[in-house]
Amino acid sequence: MAKITAAEVNKLRKATGAGMMDCKNALVEAEGDFDTAVEVLRKKGQKVAAKRADRESTEGAVIAKVNDANSRGVIVSLNCETDFVAKNDTFVTLANELAELALSFDSKEAFLEADYKGVKVADKLIEQTGVIGEKIEIGDFRTLEAPFVGSYIHAGNKIATLVGLSANAEGVDVAAKDVAMQAAAMNPVALDESGVDQEVIDKEIEIAKDTLRAEGKPEAMLENIAKGKLKRFFKDNTLVNQDFIKDSKQSVAEYVKSFDKKLTVVAFERVALG
Repeated sequence: MAKITAAEVNKLRKATGAGMMDCKNALVEAEGDFDTAVEVLRKKGQKVAAKRADRESTEGAVIAKVNDANSRGVIVSLNCETDFVAKNDTFVTLANELAELALSFDSKEAFLEADYKGVKVADKLIEQTGVIGEKIEIGDFRTLEAPFVGSYIHAGNKIATLVGLSANAEGVDVAAKDVAMQAAAMNPVALDESGVDQEVIDKEIEIAKDTLRAEGKPEAMLENIAKGKLKRFFKDNTLVNQDFIKDSKQSVAEYVKSFDKKLTVVAFERVALG
């Protein structure tokens, strides 16, 4: 049997994140061969993943990253089973590294096939499932491109947002950050009225009509009053029409125009756990 040194165990531990005893046992099984030991740990991860496939992975870390040119952003959710794991520094570091890598890809499928330190992202997740003992997977994967993209990650990595602005002008980094915080806090259903699904609109009109009927309003008046209530719904639930949380005297659209009269919010993405 090959003699396993502490240095070899430590090298494998640093490469995989596995525990000391798991690394030592893997090296013993691999007769000291490093690459084989990595494969041993990966196979252990596959077994754990198979056993935990039906578990819910509703905890984790949601990370937003933007490229150096501020023209492209990505949100990646690295999911796990428990909040204990989600708060682990190693897990959060992995989530950040994966999100940085994800900036170069347009789809979750392509990203999972990407190389992460010599191994596919998908295989790294399986490996970490064996190391941690919980189901680890990529949940949401969102990208956004615009003339200027800003981001925000809420404390605890539970919510992340991206916001796209129509131009890269002076001070837009502040505007984008503030609007990204707005999207995180207020959870708008769409950018503006045109982005709200017709199904949602129809439902809101019916809810308004039912409420008005219960109040005894005449049937002939219901449609017009309901449309008035719908305008209020748009104001409260579409990003550019919402009151700006730092100054309720102006809307988000008006706040953005305070930086440049032609500046507009063109898109946003929001991902939240739970």
